[in-house]
Amino acid sequence: MEISPKLVKELRDRTGAGIMECKSALVEAKGNLPEAEIILRKRGIASAAKKATRSTRQGVIGSYIHPGSQLGVLVEVNCESDFVARTDDFQQLVKDLAMQIAAADPQFIRKEDVTPGALDKERDIQRGRALQEGKPEKMIDKIIEGRMNKFYEEVCLYEQPFIRENSTTVGDLIKTMIAKVGENISVSRFVRFKVGEAALIEETADQSPPAE
Repeated sequence: MEISPKLVKELRDRTGAGIMECKSALVEAKGNLPEAEIILRKRGIASAAKKATRSTRQGVIGSYIHPGSQLGVLVEVNCESDFVARTDDFQQLVKDLAMQIAAADPQFIRKEDVTPGALDKERDIQRGRALQEGKPEKMIDKIIEGRMNKFYEEVCLYEQPFIRENSTTVGDLIKTMIAKVGENISVSRFVRFKVGEAALIEETADQSPPAE
């Protein structure tokens, strides 16, 4: 089918993909712009997977201070070259990630980073919940694993729905950017500060029973 240059430009403005990639996606989607955007995203994610093992030694440290100065975030986002680190696209990604951390309060970067202690605690909670709900014993393990996916969405940055577009995860957002800039990108660390939290942690520690 014939795809107008205007439609190609609109898709390119929305995704940053090349002209031929946009035209190909629009042809596949029969001119449907949202569907073409999804096709490009899937292609980008597949392409990004091939770059996932490449070393990321450049990047920037981004920050976000919420209005009122009661909440702040520092995040280190890495890429392969200083050139990419200075681009507007990369800088915007870092800003978006800092805001994501401020809004969604992840505890870990990836699923693989969740500590065994945190996993055991959550599984115990979900087991107790399933038993309290009267679920059949033979189904409990499957129920727990299903609910663990929701747990990962809540505590892992890469698994969280992106705050600006809930239809995609932060992990897929990063993969889309990897495909766009042609370099591997990763979040290596972050810290989230909230006024009063340090005092609360100290108070909780003081109230803990002494070790025997």
